[in-house]
Amino acid sequence: MDLNIHASFLPHDDPDAALAFYRDTLGFEVRGDVGYEGMRWITVGPAGQPGTSIVLHPPAADPGITDDERRTITEMMAKGTYASIVLSTTDVDGVFERLQAGDAEVVQEPVDQPYGVRDCAFRDPAGNMVRIQQLKGQ
Repeated sequence: MDLNIHASFLPHDDPDAALAFYRDTLGFEVRGDVGYEGMRWITVGPAGQPGTSIVLHPPAADPGITDDERRTITEMMAKGTYASIVLSTTDVDGVFERLQAGDAEVVQEPVDQPYGVRDCAFRDPAGNMVRIQQLKGQ
């Protein structure tokens, strides 16, 4: 079976702040910016990886979501427990310094984990957990 990850989705509640974080702080390319009825879907991805994208989307755009579910999503985003993504790098310490200098919210400084990676963690402007890992030997 030939499968690839094409896109994953992360919610945002402020498209301009999300764009600034993913484009300006992380250095991702903007691949699409689509507006519809006052909402924006922004597609970003790492340079050199055109087949892999993150779609930053309005969290309550699904018409099947109830008002109670919208409130729960909003509460979970505010706590940083709704969504996350794991990125990898060959230099987690260098990436950490760059993100920290860009005023990203630090959750965890770089540390060697017992399960074989060195990693750090930040929150994006919507509260999503962004964990960055460096595999041992890289």
